Amino acid sequence: MLLFVLNLKVRKSACHSLCTLTIISAEFAGEALNLLMDVLNDDSMFVRLEALETMLHMATYGHLKVQGTHMHMFLGTLLDSNTLIRSATRRILKLVKLPNIELFRLSFDSLIENLEKHPQDEADIFSVLFHTGCNHGKFVVSTINEASEEIDQASEGKLGFDSTRVAALLVLAISAPLSHGEHFCSIPPRIFSYAVTLLGRISRALTDIMDQNALLAYLSQCSISTTFSATELNIRRGEPCLPVANIEIPNDSSNEINGSTRTSLQQEKDGASELQSWTMREPLELAAPLGGSQVEVHDEVMKPINLILAKVKDIWSSIHSGFTNEVLRTLRNFKEELATFTSDSVGTIGAVAFTLQYLQVIKQLAKVWEHFLPAKKLCSSGLGELDLVLGKLDMRLRELRSTFTGLSKEQELQILELVLLTCTLRLCKVEICCHFATLKKLSTTVSRVESILKSATIEPTIFISEVGKLLCLNETSSSEASCNPFMFKELLKHFSLSQFVLCGRLDQIKAELTIPDNDSENPLPFVSRLPVGIPCDITLHNTSNENKLWLKMSMDDESTQFVFLDLNLYGSSDKVRKFTYVVPFYKTPNAISFTLRVCIGVECLFEDVLSVKKYGGPERELTYLCQEKEVHLSMISAH
Repeated sequence: MLLFVLNLKVRKSACHSLCTLTIISAEFAGEALNLLMDVLNDDSMFVRLEALETMLHMATYGHLKVQGTHMHMFLGTLLDSNTLIRSATRRILKLVKLPNIELFRLSFDSLIENLEKHPQDEADIFSVLFHTGCNHGKFVVSTINEASEEIDQASEGKLGFDSTRVAALLVLAISAPLSHGEHFCSIPPRIFSYAVTLLGRISRALTDIMDQNALLAYLSQCSISTTFSATELNIRRGEPCLPVANIEIPNDSSNEINGSTRTSLQQEKDGASELQSWTMREPLELAAPLGGSQVEVHDEVMKPINLILAKVKDIWSSIHSGFTNEVLRTLRNFKEELATFTSDSVGTIGAVAFTLQYLQVIKQLAKVWEHFLPAKKLCSSGLGELDLVLGKLDMRLRELRSTFTGLSKEQELQILELVLLTCTLRLCKVEICCHFATLKKLSTTVSRVESILKSATIEPTIFISEVGKLLCLNETSSSEASCNPFMFKELLKHFSLSQFVLCGRLDQIKAELTIPDNDSENPLPFVSRLPVGIPCDITLHNTSNENKLWLKMSMDDESTQFVFLDLNLYGSSDKVRKFTYVVPFYKTPNAISFTLRVCIGVECLFEDVLSVKKYGGPERELTYLCQEKEVHLSMISAH
C-alpha cells in the first residue's frame, strides 16, 4: 500500500512538472502531450485529473495542439464513470482550438455520447457546445446547414426536440452569430425560433453569459434576420448588446488563445480577484505550491471537493425536470468519489464531512421535489411519504447548521435559503398540517437572513427577496390568506440552486460514546425501580462551552430521560475533550433485563423553543452527534 502511495505521488509530481515546462515552451508541450495521453489511462483518478489539469494549462497558454491521433484517447474521458474527469475534459474543450472540421465533428459526437450516457451532465455539455461554437464559427455554420433537414423534421414532430442530437445541434447553432470573424452567419433564422422551445434548458447552461430574458431577446433578434454578422448584432469584443456577463468573443481565425487570456491568467497569479476573459471563467483552478505539506494536501483535496459541489449545482436542472433516479445515481457517484479522500490534514476532514452532509440534503430535496411535479398524482400514502421526506430534509438541514463551525456568512445564507425552500414546500401542500409552526419558522429564518444581509455586502437571490415580500404581505393580511398554498407555490418558480464553494477551514462537531465492558453477555446490574449508573466514556470534538449537549437515554418512546452535560466541568474549549461520566438512569423497569439506547445530541439554539417538552429535557430540537449505543442491563438476583 505504501509503495502504491509513493508511486501515486511520483506520477502526480511528474504531471505537475510537465505543466510548468509546457507553459514555458510550446515545442516541449507538443512532446509532452504524447506522455499525457498515456497518463489518461492511469488507474488513479487523482493522476488522471492532474494530467487533464496540465492539458488545461497548455490550452490556456495556446500550447495545446491536438491531432487526430490524440483525440480518440482524449475524448474517451468524456465517458469516464468519474464525474470530475468528465468535467475536467469538458473544461479543456471550451478552450481548445480544433484545426479542422473532422476533429470538430468528432468532438461534437463525443459530447452527444456523453449526454446520452450521463444525462445529468446536460447543462455543462450545453455550455461547452455553446463556447466551442463561439470558437469555431465556420465549422458550426457548415455543420448546421448540413443538419438543417434533420432539425426541420424535429420541428414537424417526426423526431422531437427531446432528441439528444437535435437539442445539441440547436445549442451549437445559436452560438454561431457570436463567433468573432468577418464571415456572415448563414444559419437559417427558423433555427433560432426552434431553439426557443428549449429556452429553459439552454438558459440554465448559459448562466455565465446571459440570463433567460437576454437569451430570449437574442434568439428573437436572430430569428428575424436572414444573414447577419456579429457586428450587425452590435456584439463586439467586451461590448455585448445584451446583458452578457463579461463575454469576449474568441477569434475564429486564430488557433491560439489570444494574448488577453494570458494577461488574465497572469492577473490571477498576481492576486486579481476576477478574470476578465470569458474563456477563463470555468477552468480548473490550479493553486500555486504553498509552504507546508498539510496546506498542500488540504488544497489538493479542496479542489476536487469544490468540483463536486459545482456539479451538484448543475444537476438542479435534472431535479427540476423530474429525473430523480438519475440524480440519486449521480449523488451516489459523488459520495463514492468523496470516499477516496482519505487525507487527515487540518480542515480536510470537516470539509469532506460537510460535503457528504450537503449531498444528503440535495438527495432529500430531489425526493421532495418529485412530489411537486405537474404529472405527480399523490395518493393518501404518497402524502404520508411526502411528510416523511420533508421531515428528513429538515433534519439534514439542522445537522448542517448545528454541527459545523467555520462557515462564512455567504455559506450560512445559502443554507438558510434551503431552509426557506423547505418551509415554502410545506406551505404549498394544504394536506400537510402544522402550517402555523412552519410560518413561524419561516419568519424566524427570514429574520436571520435579513441580519446577515445587513452585516455583510451580499445581494439576496430573487427567491429570498420574493419570500420576504410574501411574508410581509401575509403579516398584514388575514390568517386564511397567509396559508394560501397557491401563493407559496408561485415562489418555487424563483428558486435555483446556488453553487456552494468551500474555502478556509471547517470543523465538525461530533462525539464518540462507548460503554466499557458491556454487551449482551456482560450486562450491567440493576435493581428494579431504583436508579442505576451507566458509565460512559465520552470524546467530544470541536465543541465550545456555548454548546448545550444532552445525553438521551430511552427504552421506548414513553421511557425517555435526558441528562444535561455541563461542558464547563470538563476542561476548556479544546478541540478534543475526553472524560468518563456515570449517568444516572431513574426509570428502571420491573423486568429481569432490559436494553437502553444512549446517544449524545446538541441543542439547535437557532430553533424556536418547543411548545411541549418533557420535564428536564432540552428546550429545542436536538441534532445527534453520534450513533445510538445499546446498553444491556440485567436485574440482580436475590440470594
